[in-house]
Amino acid sequence: MTVASPETRLLSDQAYALIEREMTKFPPERKRSALIAALAIAQDEIGWTSREVIEELARWFELPPIAVYEVASFYTLFNTRPVGRYKLSLCTNLPCALHDGTKAAEHLKQRLGIGFGETTPDGLFTLVESECLGSCGDAPVLLVNNKRMRSFLDNAALDALIDELRAEAQGSAAAGTDGHSGATGQPGVAGDGDGR
Repeated sequence: MTVASPETRLLSDQAYALIEREMTKFPPERKRSALIAALAIAQDEIGWTSREVIEELARWFELPPIAVYEVASFYTLFNTRPVGRYKLSLCTNLPCALHDGTKAAEHLKQRLGIGFGETTPDGLFTLVESECLGSCGDAPVLLVNNKRMRSFLDNAALDALIDELRAEAQGSAAAGTDGHSGATGQPGVAGDGDGR
């Protein structure tokens, strides 16, 4: 691996240690297998997988940057553009769509004032369509920041979730923290409709 100098490092020492630990799980000639974990570690720390992060990981893994970008852009859990503090990934696949997923999508769009692939003006929420989240029996389902799944989402449950996240953001702002890893601290940029 090519270690970045302290002046040019994009991630914390802890993040690099976690990436290195993931790499040791594979034989040296297969260290590329840790790339998905490395992208997730970087995104958790910075909030998205920027061009600079992709280039840094490419150096770290001794890969061409395009090889890292191909992985980051293939999986919708990676944000290759800035997103809001809370990325709401709503499943729109058939089982969810047949069980009020479409209604949930319309309610969220109306409540947040944005469409899929867009971020609220305050930078708090980004709404994206998700591929199947593997919880079809609990439809409709939504993932918050790729970490927290919410199920059986009627309008009341969606409103409660939005209120909970707004209160969480206000509470951490009052405490002077970002409230969770992955917060960008800046208004997000509208994506291309799939969270990237």
